[in-house]
Amino acid sequence: MTENVETRLREALHTEADTVAVTADPWPRFTRREAGHRRARRIRTGAIAACLAAAVAIQTNLIPLPGWVPGIAVASSPSPLTDGPARGDLAADRNWTDGLLSQVADLQDPEGWWKVTDRDDIRIVYADDIPGRRIALLLVPLRLGLLTDSTLVWFSGPPGAEPEQMQQGGNEPADIPVAIWMESDPTNGGAAVVIGPAGSTVTINGFSGYSATGVVESHQLSSSVGTGIGVTSLPPTDLVGGPALTARVTNGDTLIYDGPVYGGWSGSDSDRQEPTDEMLTAAVRHTRGTVMDRAVLARFISHALRDSRLSAQNVTIRVRWCGTINDKPAALFTIQPTDGGVIAYAIHGDTTGWRTDLRLLLPADGAEQRPIAWRMRAEGGDARTDRVNLVAPPGAVTAAVTALDDTPTPVALDASGFGSTTIPQHKPATVSASTADGTTFLSTPVPAFETNSGGLPGASRNTRITD
Repeated sequence: MTENVETRLREALHTEADTVAVTADPWPRFTRREAGHRRARRIRTGAIAACLAAAVAIQTNLIPLPGWVPGIAVASSPSPLTDGPARGDLAADRNWTDGLLSQVADLQDPEGWWKVTDRDDIRIVYADDIPGRRIALLLVPLRLGLLTDSTLVWFSGPPGAEPEQMQQGGNEPADIPVAIWMESDPTNGGAAVVIGPAGSTVTINGFSGYSATGVVESHQLSSSVGTGIGVTSLPPTDLVGGPALTARVTNGDTLIYDGPVYGGWSGSDSDRQEPTDEMLTAAVRHTRGTVMDRAVLARFISHALRDSRLSAQNVTIRVRWCGTINDKPAALFTIQPTDGGVIAYAIHGDTTGWRTDLRLLLPADGAEQRPIAWRMRAEGGDARTDRVNLVAPPGAVTAAVTALDDTPTPVALDASGFGSTTIPQHKPATVSASTADGTTFLSTPVPAFETNSGGLPGASRNTRITD
């Protein structure tokens, strides 16, 4: 209550006192009551602040809670990888595994420190020697204030490592169906491990190249039936970005996982990713649209080479279109390894940041004569939109996008052959184009949104047109 309000109220009470028969001035009683109200408000405010501070301290583990205090579980389900006994030869070495349990450290994230709740509850999922390494995977129970959770934690060390030599590495959610670990370098090679549920079959394949028919070629590196464990050694490689592996995990007729094997790569191949000035000059020779800054275009192409695991020295690059998307420089270009398929990339952004809007592997035959379309996400986020952009081949004057079981939607083309329309994001569609005399070009599917862009272009159904 301000002094001005108090003054006015006191004057009003004095005036009222002049007209009402009272035994004493009411103002002293009012000020005593108001002082009591203020004290009560301060006490309540202080108590609320103290409770909030304590809650924050508890939730960030600054104030530890006794182990018997129940927590709020945030894990969606137990780990499917812990059914059955621990796997791997080292899992049976009780002295070694007991020593490893003592090495498990608390985990930090932006919310605070996740504390290990009870080391007796840590589960060994897998522990074994693999080519050039000793590794282990543990399921660790954690607590952050009132929240409890479990996570899978990797440990690795040199061959024959004692528990204290094992280094705690990355961690993964407990409810993932498959855990993956890989380390490799261009000089010494490395190894990869894929762990599926007990009883599953694990096959690991290595990347061989992009065929002219528009498929990713691979060769089998290892396969194990019924163990749920896939292990392979990795030879030294000069492949840009390191070894490109995929894994397939099945249990009978049930497909559990089919995707990339991710991990650590310590090689440096920036020189082999950077297109030279001569390559850029050749790439933009027949480009339609606006002129793009060379530094931006070089950054886009360098990113695409690394993404596709291709070297700038062994490919042909063609920039089909340059323009602007969402007020950012944009380009549609293709990369073709010698005697291989054609990979189309649509990217927009600048040298500080960019978004890959399209990765699409095409058969070599007729690739330059195909219209190409791609769906757009909301700028600055991952929300999917109905917007579809397309670039028609040279000579096309009309284009259309046709949704499955629907009539064609004409798309107006500008002088560069670029157009845009909207198609419901869940509807499959194709894009077509024709010349002024009605000659039609090859139609091309409009790819669905990628749900996981970690693999090679062409490895998933959404990044190729060949079945």
